[in-house]
Amino acid sequence: MRMKRPSTARLSQWLFLLIFVVLFVKTEYRGSDTISAAINSFFRADPLVLASYLAANRSFTWLLFPALLMLGFTLLLGRFFCGWICPLGTVLDLVTGRIRKTVPLSFLKGNLKYYLLLPLLSAALFQVNLAGILDPLAILVRALTFFLYPLFGNTLRGGWVGLYRLIGEHRDLLEPGFNVVRSNLLPFRETFYPLAFLSALLFFGILFLERYETRNWCRNLCPLGTVLGIFSRFSPFKRLPGRLCGDCSNCRSVCPTSFERDELLQEECVLCLECLKGCEKGRARFAWKPSATLSAGFVPQRRVLLGGMVSGFLLSGLFRFRRPEAEARLLRPPGVRSEDEFLKKCVRCGECLKVCLTGALYPAIDQAGIEGVYTPVVTPRLGYCEFNCTLCGQVCPTAAIPSLPVAEKRRAVIGKAVLDKNHCLPFARRSNCIVCEEHCPIPQKAIRSEIVEALDLEGKPVRLQQPYVVEELCNGCGICENVCPLEGKSGIEVFAVKDRTPLKPFAVATPEARRSDSEAGAFEETEGRRESKVRGGEKKHPKEGGALKAGGAAQDTADPYGSDAYR
Repeated sequence: MRMKRPSTARLSQWLFLLIFVVLFVKTEYRGSDTISAAINSFFRADPLVLASYLAANRSFTWLLFPALLMLGFTLLLGRFFCGWICPLGTVLDLVTGRIRKTVPLSFLKGNLKYYLLLPLLSAALFQVNLAGILDPLAILVRALTFFLYPLFGNTLRGGWVGLYRLIGEHRDLLEPGFNVVRSNLLPFRETFYPLAFLSALLFFGILFLERYETRNWCRNLCPLGTVLGIFSRFSPFKRLPGRLCGDCSNCRSVCPTSFERDELLQEECVLCLECLKGCEKGRARFAWKPSATLSAGFVPQRRVLLGGMVSGFLLSGLFRFRRPEAEARLLRPPGVRSEDEFLKKCVRCGECLKVCLTGALYPAIDQAGIEGVYTPVVTPRLGYCEFNCTLCGQVCPTAAIPSLPVAEKRRAVIGKAVLDKNHCLPFARRSNCIVCEEHCPIPQKAIRSEIVEALDLEGKPVRLQQPYVVEELCNGCGICENVCPLEGKSGIEVFAVKDRTPLKPFAVATPEARRSDSEAGAFEETEGRRESKVRGGEKKHPKEGGALKAGGAAQDTADPYGSDAYR
């Protein structure tokens, strides 16, 4: 049997899917402090992201200029993105032939896609940007990031462990191969995320719709496809003839999206070119044919338009409710100054979560209400914001998380640490502990300790080193909460603050200060407090294995910001 030659559109799909997968895998920590190419390139060419950004922010960013170009090419060529580029559309084309079809779902037809798109854009006009929840690129990236990629990494690691056990003493022969796989393919961290199953359910639900119709999601639901379809109606590049031929209907059987009854719907045509291959009489062609009229079905009915606007207004109000106790722990990534601005820009793509070195970022569930679902939040008990890391800002497609230089990022305020004296060991159990002070990365130490005379739990006098927080120096990185030795609830916690003005530039430590830090058991009087300085003790960084010097304003002579201690 002769194998069919793939069309140009099919080859383009495979190429862009390969690019998408490569960029997805590269959007990961691979030993470098910078990520030169990331999956955010696809989001910056996404017209739905552009439309929702413009509606919510009422301003333009040059980061989304590729999306503006995509709209321009759509006006010229039609809805080619869906048939030539979209990775989710390519996945659907790859699986649809293996799914047995049944009767199409009639309730998905008609104006349902407008009932999805218009409320999203209307809500954005009222300052609630929810488009990322249903954006096809975001759906695919979240399914990969939260569910499929971690599952793949866990399975592959488990396979290597089993292989090691099988070959016994000769397992060292496999180490070079595993190092290559780990450095270029495996996730940096073994993490499973909240909402992973919801993300997978949404993705596999789209695949399940193929049971009823080819490209069911693209044809009847996809908000990005709907935006592109509206613009493609004005394209002079048309498929001819515009109707099925009277003596043939092959086009309908091979077309994945466009034919309703006997008429070609130009806003649904994804330019897959399958009709050219399937036309036995050679009549089907694409040509430049400007038209002064638009076919029926382009503009949604008035009730659909009004209903979409009203529902968007209602969504913008209902989705803003937040529980105050949850909002108090709503910690955003470094550099985010305004919660409202952040929510209007965030695409909910999950890229920042994927690249977070220490696993500090997780998708919000209810901390920010329904409006903030899937947006990133810092969870210090699970991970902290690494002092020198700027990866999350580098991969954010819309600058919802600003891309800051390292020196500015170190001073960016996430929140403020607060001691819980009912749990903190020196206060609650009268036992010495300065782990939080030891690990504080701020050069002048945002957490310090003072020597106090107190009674232990048995009533005996004891000298304690009790920690306290210097608020004007704390950036809320969360390492203190992360390393607190208490199980469960930490003795120190980071809480959100409204004023996220960056800290003042850190002072460069003097040689005299560095010498005083190395003196054994030295206690010096500072601002009426006796602070303890622990000599020469070094504690291994829990994630990277680097040495952290306990106490003192300066941590290293090579870097006034103390960065070498974390490298």
